[in-house]
Amino acid sequence: MEDRKKLTRSEKKALKERMKHLKSGKLEKRYARMGYIFMIPWFIGAAVFLAYPLISSFWYALNNIRITPLGRIFTFVGHANFTQILIQDPDFLIYLVDYLTSTIISTPIIVVFALIIAMMLNMKIKGKGFFRLIFFLPVIIVSGPILGMLTAEGAGSISAVDMQAVTAAIGSVLPKIVADPVSDVFGNMITTLWYSGVQILIFLSGLQKIDKSMYEAAKIDGGSGWECFWKITLPNLRSMILLNTIYTVVFISNNSDNPIINLIQESMFSGTKEKGYGYASAMAWLYSTVVLILVGLFALLLASRKDQYEKQVKRAVKARKKEIRDHRRIERRNRRNAARIERRRAQGKITSHTTNRDDY
Repeated sequence: MEDRKKLTRSEKKALKERMKHLKSGKLEKRYARMGYIFMIPWFIGAAVFLAYPLISSFWYALNNIRITPLGRIFTFVGHANFTQILIQDPDFLIYLVDYLTSTIISTPIIVVFALIIAMMLNMKIKGKGFFRLIFFLPVIIVSGPILGMLTAEGAGSISAVDMQAVTAAIGSVLPKIVADPVSDVFGNMITTLWYSGVQILIFLSGLQKIDKSMYEAAKIDGGSGWECFWKITLPNLRSMILLNTIYTVVFISNNSDNPIINLIQESMFSGTKEKGYGYASAMAWLYSTVVLILVGLFALLLASRKDQYEKQVKRAVKARKKEIRDHRRIERRNRRNAARIERRRAQGKITSHTTNRDDY
C-alpha cells in the first residue's frame, strides 16, 4: 500500500508538471502567433519591394527589351545578354577587376580607421560629442549629388603633386598590378575616410557594452594596454567587425561614383538594339553575384569561431542532460520492477521469506 501511495503521488506530480508544460506550450504558441502577425507588414514589403523587383529584373535579363510608343516589346534571348557582357564588353570586366582590387584594399583601411577613431572617442576626453559630430557629419552632408560635385572639384582626392611621391614610393616596393590599386586608394583617401562615419558609431556602441571590470581584472593581473586590446577588446568586437566589413562592401558597391553603376545606367538608357533594359539587368545580376561572393568571402574570413570555454560548457551541459536521462531511466525501471514484484507477491507466487534473483 505504501508503494502504491508513493506511486500515486509521483503520478500526480508528473501530471502537474505535464499540465504546466502544456500551459507554457500554449503561451509560447500564442506569443509566436502574435510575432507572426507583427511580421506580416515586413513580409508584404519584402514581397512587393524586394522579391517582385528581383524576379522582374531576372526576367528582363533573359530578354531583349525595346521601348516603343505602343509599350515594351520583349524578345526572349536566354543567356545571350550574359554571354555578350562577358565576351564582347571589355569595359565591364575592366571595371569589375578595378572594383574588386580597390574594394579588397579599401575595406580593411576603412574598418581599421573606424576602429581606431572609435577607441579614441571612447576615452575620457572633453568635447566627446563634438568630435563624434565631426566624424559623422560627412555621412549626412557628403552624399548623393554633393559627393559628386566635391569629387568633380577634386575635394575628395589628394593633389597630383603630393601623389607623385606616394605613387613612386609604392611603385618601387610593390608590383604594378598591385601598386596601381593601392595608389588609387591613397589618391582617394579623403573620400575613403568620409565613408567611415557609420562604422565609427557601430564600433562605439560595441565598445560601450564591454564590461569595464574585465579591463580592471586584466590590469590587476599585470596586463598591458596592448594585451587588453588583443585579449578583451578585439574578441568582444568580432561581430561588430564583421558587420562593419559587410556594410562597407555594400556601401562601396552601391556608391553613385562606382564606374560599374554608371556603366549599368548608360547601358539601360542606350538607344542601341543590343543594349537596353535587358542588357543592363543582366549586367546588374552579374555585378550583384560578384558582390555577394565578395561579401561571403569576408564573412568566412571574419566569422566568429566558437570559444573553447563555450565548447566545454556545452559539453558539460550535454553530459549533465545525459546523466539526468540515465537517472530517470533507472528510476522508471526500478518502479516497474517494484510493481511487478508487488503483483507476484499479491498472487502468492512470492513470499516474504523467498527471493528470486530473476525477479529483480
